[in-house]
Amino acid sequence: MAGTAHCSLQAKRLLLDPKFEGYKLSLEPLACYQLGLDAAVAEVKLRDDQYTLDHMRAFGMYNYLHLDSWYQDNVYYVDQFGRVMNLSVTLDTALQKPREVFRLPTDLTAYDNRLCASIHFSSSTWVTLSDGTGRLYLIKSGKRGNTASEKWEIVFNEELGSPFIIAHSVSFVKSDTHSVAVLLLRVEKDELDTKGSGFHITLEWVTIAEISKEGDHRYEIFKRRVLQGKSVPHYAAIEPSGDGLMVVSYKPFKFMQDEDDKLEENDDSKATNEKKEPLYYWQQTEDDVTITVHIPQDITKDDIKVRFSPDNICVTLKDQPPLMEGKLYSSVDHESCTWIIRENKSLEISLIKKNEGPRWPELIVGDTRGEFIMDSSQCSEISESLMHLTSEVMNPNPEKENPPCNAQELEECDAFLEDGASLCRFDGDTLKVTHAINLGSNQYLFSVIVDPREMPCFCLRHDVDALLWQPHSDQPENMWEHIATFNALGYVQASKQDKKFMACAPDYSYAALCECLRRVFIYRQPTPLSTVLYNRKEGRQVGQVAKQLVATLEANDPILGFQATSERLFVLTTKTLFLIKVNSGN
Repeated sequence: MAGTAHCSLQAKRLLLDPKFEGYKLSLEPLACYQLGLDAAVAEVKLRDDQYTLDHMRAFGMYNYLHLDSWYQDNVYYVDQFGRVMNLSVTLDTALQKPREVFRLPTDLTAYDNRLCASIHFSSSTWVTLSDGTGRLYLIKSGKRGNTASEKWEIVFNEELGSPFIIAHSVSFVKSDTHSVAVLLLRVEKDELDTKGSGFHITLEWVTIAEISKEGDHRYEIFKRRVLQGKSVPHYAAIEPSGDGLMVVSYKPFKFMQDEDDKLEENDDSKATNEKKEPLYYWQQTEDDVTITVHIPQDITKDDIKVRFSPDNICVTLKDQPPLMEGKLYSSVDHESCTWIIRENKSLEISLIKKNEGPRWPELIVGDTRGEFIMDSSQCSEISESLMHLTSEVMNPNPEKENPPCNAQELEECDAFLEDGASLCRFDGDTLKVTHAINLGSNQYLFSVIVDPREMPCFCLRHDVDALLWQPHSDQPENMWEHIATFNALGYVQASKQDKKFMACAPDYSYAALCECLRRVFIYRQPTPLSTVLYNRKEGRQVGQVAKQLVATLEANDPILGFQATSERLFVLTTKTLFLIKVNSGN
């Protein structure tokens, strides 16, 4: 990844609370409303040939409930009849039944190998929709959540190959042309992968643009690009301008290029992989340095000029540019330095070290064209000096006062499988990685849209806390901003073995997670107390408390969808949509 800026995430210390004491279980009742659905959610269960962990992550754990972040408390789902159903909430006590806003033209029951239908809201008036069969719809919706002006109209639909789900989409105007960029996710069979799962993941970046021909305005595919990787990305989003792409994944993604580009890339890689013959070889002892340079047959002694100074060397052949020139690693006794031509047509230069003893790690500072040759006595000397760092015995004779770290003493919630995830930013023009962050042990938790005009935020575990990061594609110096902290949530969520979905309020007032069945856990941010409370152990007054609430749904069906707004939690099961009132409107 040459040319890649390797960055790091900078947490804001003011948003961290080192004195956080934990969540107190609150028994305060939560208002919970439920709506029976006219038709079941169009759930698509995994087939026998979808057996990998990637299939489970991409499709088995799919969130069937879609939050429209452009309008408050507006959610959508697709039912088994191919109808896109909407629930828009203004008053909890006067809930309407979900209403149909669009019907997919495709008969979904006629397809055996389809995936779940997916929706993404590109802007306040544009929607991208997939029926799960491999067909993409671009829809002009008008202002949504308003029955008077909302009318879903197809402006583009096309078969784009094998079935996919929509990972993300954005609507933007560039050079007076309206475009919609969509990210399509597929898990495809990989015949060449004989040692792994036998599948690879593709992210297809499709740009659809408005084309004007003889007064006729229509939308056509302007560009298609494909990234390929070996693990389902935790997070993949297109920048609001459509100029770049950000991906968080356990295994790296790279763009699949055309044949011409591949040939060019292969030529470049061959050129770099071909090992060049070193320009010179050098050896050293405690007292001196010997340099050997191969010279052409027609070069004579009169053609060679070697200039020595206490800190520099310059070697020139005939009237050519200097063969070797630069600052030596350390000073030499330049009056004692010599050179001769050997019988095998090689130039041998002897440098006498001014300071005897220290080894030189390099000959000429910054020059990598030479090769250092070490003799056997030097090799054995270095090997002996490093011997104390290794042992054939596991943990030989540890200090009793400082016992070694024992991995078995770690709690189960401190360990997680994917500790090598990375965050990469791809440029849309060069298709190269421009910024990269090794997330290391910062486990990915969930994503949330705080501002629909910006990229989705992602939440990472940092030690025990969960930190929310907002990408800013237009600020290269501050591309990822720490905007909120959920205290101890990283630790708490790790103990929930049956968790399925996680979310947080766009105003950061609470975070929530749900299990596969019934139970929902809500973690509020610390709030000031109305009464006086003392910590008896420390004898001090407690100013604020963070509350944990638990809601149990009256349903036996598995949870299929989970979304959070500033006031409410929406939970979708096969036949019921639940609303949990978390915060009051003020």
